[in-house]
Amino acid sequence: MTLDDYILAHTEPEPDYLYRLWRATNIHTIHGRMASGHLQGRLLKMLVQMIRPQLVLEVGTFSGYSAISMAEGLADDARLYTFEINDEMEDFTRPWIEGSSVASKINFIIGDALIEAPKLGLTFDLAFIDGDKRTYRDCYEMVLTILRPGGFILADNTLWDGHVVDHAYDRDRQTQGIETFNDYIAADERVEQVILPLRDGLTLIRKK
Repeated sequence: MTLDDYILAHTEPEPDYLYRLWRATNIHTIHGRMASGHLQGRLLKMLVQMIRPQLVLEVGTFSGYSAISMAEGLADDARLYTFEINDEMEDFTRPWIEGSSVASKINFIIGDALIEAPKLGLTFDLAFIDGDKRTYRDCYEMVLTILRPGGFILADNTLWDGHVVDHAYDRDRQTQGIETFNDYIAADERVEQVILPLRDGLTLIRKK
């Protein structure tokens, strides 16, 4: 048994619906590894249960795994708004979200969150950033404008397969986007932050 196997064996089991979604994502999409998966999915649910947000914003739905995981932790009257900019994902993702037990808590929107999320006129308690790595800093600034004081941001992939410390990737635009974001957050006195070395890196950010 590997350490990863041990961790999963001692973590809340992955719901069968999410396992089937994870498997379908890996079979039918090119970038299946982008789905959050068992460990991160259970962490997202737990964080939602701890923070107890009424309104959650997700930037980057992909196949819906993380949205469903977070919605599992929401109160019955809470809502999650998730944006996916790639309209080619809609035919795959929408049936999985609408077929889930938490469909009534999720608003799945095809569009650019940087433009469309502020138009909702809502103030969010929690945001999960998992979209285009090249626009992470811009997305962060947008989120801060619609996040309540004391609210939380979760930013995914902030270690980017270790590329952030590998000079072979210095000219890679996505790596540059993550590095710029990480440096920017570390120097931003409006927030408190910690990077968890979980999976591909997950940064927890609290707006002061």
